[in-house]
Amino acid sequence: MNALQIADLTVERGGRAVVKQVTIEIPAGQVTALLGPNGAGKSTLVLAVGGVLRPKAGSVLLDAPDSSAVDLTGRRPERIRQAGVAIVPEGRRLLPDLTVEDNLRVASYALSREAAQAGRTKVLELFPQLEQRLSALARTLSGGEQQMVVLAQALIAQPRYLLIDELSLGLAPIIVQELIEVMDGLKEAGETLIIVEQSLNVAAAIADRAVFLEKGRVRFEGQIRDLMERDDLARAVFLGGQEVE
Repeated sequence: MNALQIADLTVERGGRAVVKQVTIEIPAGQVTALLGPNGAGKSTLVLAVGGVLRPKAGSVLLDAPDSSAVDLTGRRPERIRQAGVAIVPEGRRLLPDLTVEDNLRVASYALSREAAQAGRTKVLELFPQLEQRLSALARTLSGGEQQMVVLAQALIAQPRYLLIDELSLGLAPIIVQELIEVMDGLKEAGETLIIVEQSLNVAAAIADRAVFLEKGRVRFEGQIRDLMERDDLARAVFLGGQEVE
């Protein structure tokens, strides 16, 4: 089965290694949860895969181990998106003084008219609440609505791999449940998702597999049900320090 392969990846921030020789494979068609305490390097890893940060060493390969695998290492973010890998960074970064409609248009600027229309139709089916808010300025949206828009921006290009940093952070339980249902729908459709989560319960509700990072290194990779039985790792999610990720 093809995968998004991260091999011996080292990423520095502020002059120190935050991700240290990480090697993991993200199988196509599955949902993988990326877990770990604060400071583990989860967000840094996502940004490096998406091209926002340049790795110090290692590689990111799309469709490995196939001989036609595409090397994404060090490419610009727009090239990585065009290859089929999209990221949703933490922080719900929207253009606050543009409408929801315009934020979606910005996300589809590189697409053909037909692809942009198909993507728009798909994301409004996934997030029907947004159809009623298309003319609203992004800064007037609730936190849940903003999260839906940033997810829609990433999904509008119909990527093959979607990395979501902090899906549920700071959201009301009812909104989190709605997002879980959307993720379940994407999963049933065969989409490949990588979700960074602080909540083990949310991760367990969505993911097939889990990768646990601590201090920039992989401590566990396997089925999420097996991780849930590791009390030492589960406790570490909530007891980690506040270091840079």
